Formats: sequence, structure tokens, C-alpha cells
Amino acid sequence: MSAPHPLPAASAAGELLARILHAEAGGRPVKAVEGLACLAMNRAHAALASPEGRLRFAAGTAPETLPRALIAVLRAPFQFPVLHPRHRRHARFAHPRDDDPFLAVCRRVAQRALSGALRDTAGGATHWHADTLQPAWALGRVPCAEFGGLVFYRLEG
Repeated sequence: MSAPHPLPAASAAGELLARILHAEAGGRPVKAVEGLACLAMNRAHAALASPEGRLRFAAGTAPETLPRALIAVLRAPFQFPVLHPRHRRHARFAHPRDDDPFLAVCRRVAQRALSGALRDTAGGATHWHADTLQPAWALGRVPCAEFGGLVFYRLEG
């Protein structure tokens, strides 16, 4: 029996993004899902653009294409908490139900983001948190967008 063929990078990136959106956004409004997708794409573009972006968002890897940059960003440590096996919503990421309508929404948003058809509603954001939290890095900073309980920031340097 032959080994299964790996997914093309764009398909793998789209599915990985959709699962992360599904787990992180957890039933929030579509605008919040789109904002988080835009944030992921902003990080991927930063990883493609400079060594600092690669170090900051892609664990130092040097991807050559946008889908590979997105995969590197999504897999990098500490970028998306639901990837950690002990996170309370990790099962939503690792074992989503294929018939979940919210997963279908997340897949459509992910495909729009990867194709470039999703306008950056997050205003260039590269950082985010739920509005129920106040991380130390966000103190004194002005958000560039807020949707459905998620707060987005564009941090320079």
C-alpha cells in the first residue's frame, strides 16, 4: 500500500487556518472570524517580508510562498493557543466535526483569505486577545479593530 499523498501547500494552509479559526473564534460572529484570518495573513506576509517577521511570527523558518508562510505562522509556538494539547478548546481544533456549520464558515473564510479576496478588516493587526482578557503587552495600546469579542492590535517593531 502506498503512502497517502500530502496535500498541496495551499490546501493544507487553508485547512489548518480553518481549524484554528474554528477553535479560536468558537462560534463568534463572522466578522471576528474574518479578523482573525486577516491577522494570520498579516503575520504570514510579515514572515515573507523580512528576517524579523520570520523570527517573530514563523519561528525563524524561511518560507518561499504565501501558503507555506501561513503554515509556518500557524504552527509556530505561542501564536495560537488552541494548538496546545491542554488548551480547553484544543479538541475543537484537533477533531472538528465535519458536519459543523461553523467549520464550513471557517473554511470559506480561510479560502477567501488565502486567495486574497478577504479585505483586511483587522487593519494590519498582528496581535489579538479576547476582550475578557487584558494581557500585559496590550496595556496602554490602542486597538486597531474590535469584532465579536476579539480585540486586534498592530504592533510596530
